[in-house]
Amino acid sequence: MQLPNSVIQNLKKSVDNACANVQTDIPGTSVVVVGKDGKELFAHSAGKRGVNSSEDMSLDNVFWIASCTKMIAGIACMQLVEQDKLHLDDGDEIERLIPELKDVKVLQKDGSLVEKNKKITLRMLLTHTAGFGYSFFNNELRDYSHPVGFDEFSGDIKDVLQPLVFQPGEGWQYGLNIDYAGLALERATGLSLNDYCHKNIFEPLKLNSISMFPNADLKKKLAHMHQRKHDGSLIGRDHLLRKPLTVEASEVKNVFNSAGAGAFSKPSDYAQIIATLLNDGTSPLTGAQILKKETVDLMFTNQIEKFPDFGRQGIPDAKPDLTNPLPEIYPVEGQPPQGWGLTFMLSNGGPTGRSKTTGFWAGLPNCWWWCDRESGVGGIVCSQILPFGDARVLGLWFNIETQIYQAIRA
Repeated sequence: MQLPNSVIQNLKKSVDNACANVQTDIPGTSVVVVGKDGKELFAHSAGKRGVNSSEDMSLDNVFWIASCTKMIAGIACMQLVEQDKLHLDDGDEIERLIPELKDVKVLQKDGSLVEKNKKITLRMLLTHTAGFGYSFFNNELRDYSHPVGFDEFSGDIKDVLQPLVFQPGEGWQYGLNIDYAGLALERATGLSLNDYCHKNIFEPLKLNSISMFPNADLKKKLAHMHQRKHDGSLIGRDHLLRKPLTVEASEVKNVFNSAGAGAFSKPSDYAQIIATLLNDGTSPLTGAQILKKETVDLMFTNQIEKFPDFGRQGIPDAKPDLTNPLPEIYPVEGQPPQGWGLTFMLSNGGPTGRSKTTGFWAGLPNCWWWCDRESGVGGIVCSQILPFGDARVLGLWFNIETQIYQAIRA
């Protein structure tokens, strides 16, 4: 698959235009689109490394990809499921590996806590049906956490030890669930999640610019973090996930490895993981098989049919500096049933031309990826802007994706 030069030029123009005004548009972005053969159909950066930087953004710059990490953690956990070291529906196993779950309570609307009535399984954790939330996406959790508060990005496991917001399996709530799946992996393997992913995913795919603990070279290329103010203007801001960027090598072992939000990456490295899923679990460039085809099929199969409108329940701006309110996660005409695979959403269509089986998700600083196995194409759009749900980044993502589908179906 190859895109005509005219399409590539139009795509470049779209990315450049999205960064036309560094102060009010997107300060800088990188976009990579990849095919099933692992070749980049389109890769382009525009704008500056930061709103106060004179340095151009480049495809070598590194982004905190936040919740885009969840798909990587899903691959890692499913490798262990293939090896019979973890099981999707064994609550006894998960609570044996994570005894902290035995004492988890369920938060009620009135702020009281009650006992949970069943064990939590790996499938619940990977599908966000275990009951864990995020305090920045959930008003009740936010209020419960005061006066001290929860900081899910502190690098301390104490901030992950939160109550559930409903009984296990009885709803869908986006949150810390996959962080617990990562804990299960660490305790089943005896490896840190970062070390496990390097050994079993990044190294087989020959990816050198992705890690939960960026080395000195990657840190030099880190894109700046931004806050969009109410008037639409941008200012630079402190990084949310500071611990992995400041920790001394001797202290790394004490930092929580977040399966839900811990990775930093060049977009092109992440795109190769997407290409590997497009190619049914085998890297089209290195030939390494990291998952069996039937496992990838399962990951792209809806696991939560009893919650067909989970993405329409709305996400409040519980912490407005971190997220905009989102009335619906991914609107699709006709409101067909929504799906969730093993760590990502299945939108069942959409306005861009993507197939109904497409998987996708996002990262808090407005990073968005998609993987359309049916059409053999996927990609990632990266920025570093808070709060989540930035209209300009969403507009760029939809624009790029639409142009890609128009081109491959022309």
